[in-house]
Amino acid sequence: MNLFNGKIENWKDWGEVYASISAFTPLVDHILQKEKLPRAAAENLTPGTNAVFRTGGYVVKIYAPDESGIDQTPTMNTELFAARRAARLGISAPKLVADGYVDDKYRFAYIVTEFIEGVEFAEAAASMGDSEKIAIGRRLRRITDRMNTPCEPFNDIDALAGGGRFRRWDKYPDSFKAERLSYIRTRAFEPPVFVHGDLCGDNILVARGGELCILDFGDALLAPVVYEHAHVALELFRLDPALLYGFFGDFNDTNDNINAINSCYSYNDINAKNFIDFIDFMKNNLVDICFDGMLIHDFGGDIVKAYVGEPSDIVSLDILRRKLQQRIDNALYGIND
Repeated sequence: MNLFNGKIENWKDWGEVYASISAFTPLVDHILQKEKLPRAAAENLTPGTNAVFRTGGYVVKIYAPDESGIDQTPTMNTELFAARRAARLGISAPKLVADGYVDDKYRFAYIVTEFIEGVEFAEAAASMGDSEKIAIGRRLRRITDRMNTPCEPFNDIDALAGGGRFRRWDKYPDSFKAERLSYIRTRAFEPPVFVHGDLCGDNILVARGGELCILDFGDALLAPVVYEHAHVALELFRLDPALLYGFFGDFNDTNDNINAINSCYSYNDINAKNFIDFIDFMKNNLVDICFDGMLIHDFGGDIVKAYVGEPSDIVSLDILRRKLQQRIDNALYGIND
């Protein structure tokens, strides 16, 4: 076959071509024909790591081949496992339609899922009032509570071990990196559960009727639940108080301090006093969640840089915690930085 005529010899080559409709249209058309699906013109979707195109009622994701320098087979297998698990648990996610390989100039792995019409979470939340944000935060929490549960191992990622996963901390001072690794080794984290790993504004759709649909499970792994919650608080919610109240206002956790919320707040009891009390209570607990979660998160170094402070200024864990506390206090109490 001669479907793909681009050159892929390294990751830079892949980065230059992976969003090209013209380069991938023959390959996408072949996949649709192979899977006996109707052909439609390919359209770009939000760019990520792999080549992702909408074609009619389907989404075709084509993974980078080995020649790119990064083996994407584990990512594909993770997505397949997670999609099937989501379907079993009744979690709204695009239905898996097909998966396989095409041996062309390169060997391309692919999956095909249904396309779901909706608005990305970040865009939808930007136009919401506080009551809507509280409601959508609760809906997301109900989903993550079903998702963040124990399950069998499905990839070889160890959230608490280094390897190449912690490269985003490389730009931080040596004193901080050494203290961080020591903390992770000695910290008694919660038992691992399934986490999505990248619940950002692009990976959650608000569909018709306000239903939330979870996209792109490529970064899923087994990890302590703070891995998910910290990412949601900082990266997805950007510490928005109403979203935080919806998500954290009533939930179960093995942490006794966090469990105290359950005796004080319920989904049917929202008023100004409860909200203020919640904010006061959460300002310290949220620091603990974000502190532990970011230290073990694959994207932690980048998220801390984006929302907390410059790496060169964070020379110790104590400074990170103090900067996190200041950032959270400013957000929760409406103080502009």
